[in-house]
Amino acid sequence: MKIAHLLMILLANSAWGFNFIAGKIGAELFQPLFFTALRFLFLLLLMLPWLKPAPGYMKPLLRVAFLLGVLHFAMVFIGLNAGGDIASIAITTQLYVPFSAILASVFLREKISFVSIFSITLAFGGVMIIGFDPIVFNHLDAILWVAGAAFVMAVATILMRQCPNLGVFRLQAWIALVALPSLLLLSSIFESGQIQILSEVDILDFWTPLYSAVGASIIGHGIVYYLLGRYPVSKITPLLLPTPIIATFLGVLFFGDSLGWKMIMGGSMTLLGVLMLVKQPEVKDNGSSG
Repeated sequence: MKIAHLLMILLANSAWGFNFIAGKIGAELFQPLFFTALRFLFLLLLMLPWLKPAPGYMKPLLRVAFLLGVLHFAMVFIGLNAGGDIASIAITTQLYVPFSAILASVFLREKISFVSIFSITLAFGGVMIIGFDPIVFNHLDAILWVAGAAFVMAVATILMRQCPNLGVFRLQAWIALVALPSLLLLSSIFESGQIQILSEVDILDFWTPLYSAVGASIIGHGIVYYLLGRYPVSKITPLLLPTPIIATFLGVLFFGDSLGWKMIMGGSMTLLGVLMLVKQPEVKDNGSSG
């Protein structure tokens, strides 16, 4: 891989890692659902040129947009706001990989090897150990929210196979369009004081939803989509594992998070399980039509 592409991977990991910091600050300042809505407002404004129909793929596209935009991101930011440390949240998000493998096995009839089963068990076992860390134990609701978000992302990943080659920016545009009104409605039901918040916050405080839109969605996903057009998935996916490590370091730096041995051990198990899983070669059914 070219040095320039490796630097792009580092930038994508850093952009996603810092998104946990921006998300935690923003969710506490604006409230989680309202913050997520603001995030998608900025994203929609930036992605308007790519908001084009996808003939023949609109139904699965709208399903994916709802799952990712409304459920996945809302649950992640609710989890960040629920407390705990950045490390436990960032590592738990990686459960979408084993969740995806399980769903692909059940619904797409993809074969799953013994090594994959071991990898999935290792990843989930690591998150269970994290949950028993004293730092995390008092905020288990945060872990449950983020684990739910990982499952939703896995479902969306399976559904995305029904609408291939749409392009990352068109997908982001539709996610934003579907998510914005839905999240504003949910925020009006479950949260309060949005107008007061907007009247009291400094304009500079809007860097958090703006960064989440630009850094995570446009820069992070844009880079990965660009590189996936040049390298196989099996080569790119393992290179994205530094994201929770970077997020953990930033959590210590910005919020003074402390890392107990259970966090380190559980995090290592989860990331190792995910790495083993994404490095597994695809097992094809000899009887498939390809």
